[in-house]
Amino acid sequence: MTSHVTRAVELFCSGCNCAQAVFCAYEDLTCYSHEDAMRISSSFGGGLGRMREVCGAMSGAAMVAGVLYGYTETDDDKTKAAHYKLIQDIAGRFKEKYGTILCRDLLKGISDSTDPVPDARTAEYYKKRPCARFVGAIAEILDGILAEKEAEA
Repeated sequence: MTSHVTRAVELFCSGCNCAQAVFCAYEDLTCYSHEDAMRISSSFGGGLGRMREVCGAMSGAAMVAGVLYGYTETDDDKTKAAHYKLIQDIAGRFKEKYGTILCRDLLKGISDSTDPVPDARTAEYYKKRPCARFVGAIAEILDGILAEKEAEA
């Protein structure tokens, strides 16, 4: 079985946006079909619709965490707080490694375009973009957290 890290990088390098690459790498745990996972995560690439806000890889990880550990009771503040703490932990670990979770800062000097038309996925694109590294890193962080949560159970 392919690891989540390897799968996320493969998906990104095959044309998925960063959020899709991460979210779809965890289909084995979220139990979404590939088609549904692709649709659900499609809006979050390029920092939310290429607006260069929160990194799509981070958004993909937050979606995985939501499916696995999210809350459903809107009046349960304790559970909400625990979930938000989990998301902040994922983001904090990513920030510790890269200094930010913002797409525009991660791509500083590489691309700041918010044009809705995506860049062509050429060999040069993949050579210049650090995004494959980011999707792999966030999957590694998420796998670590999943292992920690499993050990707690």
